[in-house]
Amino acid sequence: MVTHPEATHHVDRVVGGWFDSELTARGGTQADAIARSLAARIPTGASVEVRSSALVRARTTADIIAGRLGVEVRSDSDLREKSCGADTAGRQRSPCHPCDGLGCQSSGMQP
Repeated sequence: MVTHPEATHHVDRVVGGWFDSELTARGGTQADAIARSLAARIPTGASVEVRSSALVRARTTADIIAGRLGVEVRSDSDLREKSCGADTAGRQRSPCHPCDGLGCQSSGMQP
């Protein structure tokens, strides 16, 4: 399982979830590094499948990996990210937003 690397919603500090953002240039470089690492670890002739959600950042990551591995990407709607609600997608997030996985308690910050 590979998650997408840096995307525009990360650097823009907005909630990702189902908000469709692209990889940054850095994210593209990170995806290529992931692809090279996977290619080095997978034995020649091994059966490989690459699946992705339809979100641009995930699909771009999968395309980079699949291209390196010489396979096609299969779209899988069950692989969508967690949604924090339609009213949060693409909005500025607080330093302790629940979708950041930290919460205010672990960061020591106040909402």
